[in-house]
Amino acid sequence: MIKLAAIDHVVFRVKDVAAMIRFYEDVLGAKVERDVPEFGLVQLRAGTSLVDLVDVGGKIGRQKGAAQGEQGQNVDHVCFRVLPWDGDAIMAHLARHGIKNAQIASRYGGEGQGPSIYITDPEGNDLELKGPPWPEGDELS
Repeated sequence: MIKLAAIDHVVFRVKDVAAMIRFYEDVLGAKVERDVPEFGLVQLRAGTSLVDLVDVGGKIGRQKGAAQGEQGQNVDHVCFRVLPWDGDAIMAHLARHGIKNAQIASRYGGEGQGPSIYITDPEGNDLELKGPPWPEGDELS
């Protein structure tokens, strides 16, 4: 039997690798761990997981065809667990990076109902930043 424990890595096919690296480093705090230019691959560390950026024009990226466009996406969304969770500080940080339309909402995740924020990266990938479950009887109003 297979028992999933966490996200190991997520792979995004991208058009502007540099802009994506800036976003994932500056806004979300990920760090470049590996750069494999001969394959058009950059891997960023996000906690215990990796975010892989594959250049659509690179060796790996060309294998899957054209880049995503307005009529289609490669991924619906990816959810990153955020610890520690300080909703006000996270919202202020996002605003400093020009992300103004984000809102904290209560959503169900791997550990139960808790705070969540949806944002979009520079290439249109939807991301969810997920906090811990609410304490018993405490819910976002």
